[in-house]
Amino acid sequence: MPNVIAHQRVIDCATRLFGELGYDGTSLQLISDSLGVSTSTVIEVAGDKYALYMEVMGQAFEAERAMLEAVVSQAGPGRSAVHEIVDGYLDFHVANPHNRALWAQRSVADAADISELEDRYVRPLFKLVSRRIRDLVPPDVDTYYLLGTMVWCVHGFLGSGVFNRSQGMRRADDPAAVESFRAQLHVLMERLLAPQAPPPLKAPMVNATA
Repeated sequence: MPNVIAHQRVIDCATRLFGELGYDGTSLQLISDSLGVSTSTVIEVAGDKYALYMEVMGQAFEAERAMLEAVVSQAGPGRSAVHEIVDGYLDFHVANPHNRALWAQRSVADAADISELEDRYVRPLFKLVSRRIRDLVPPDVDTYYLLGTMVWCVHGFLGSGVFNRSQGMRRADDPAAVESFRAQLHVLMERLLAPQAPPPLKAPMVNATA
């Protein structure tokens, strides 16, 4: 039987390994061993390790971009748009843990020599959502910080969970924990969208000589 393997199967294997071990911790040999083929076959089908990583990150970006474009285009009026984006983002990453894992590796300086990925793949998504919600954000709140708060909270919860009230942790493999986290995330976003409180009224000055 010829030593042939589907291109997407190579990408899927590389996605799993890059997410689990990082780019720096994954060798081309490890990828080929996991697939049961030679390194030369992997290179012939999908390229070297760098080419594999770039395609993996590109596919991860395209999946997230497609989700956000759909959510943004269908979002309702007013603040409901922000909450629909929150739900779409959370649901996507719950359903696609490999995406979160790939970016979690980068957060600990994995593939630090490939420095352009955030500008190439994260910035366009922030711009996409920012254009949709910027008129809803109070002037004293930075839109990118608001979106960053959503991203940090979602990835923090999916990566480590939250404390249970009694003991132990509640994690994303528990649907009830996801819904509890979702509710709190909506509360947080609503607080960030609250208009700036007006300054307190000054009490009228009393003329002591009157």
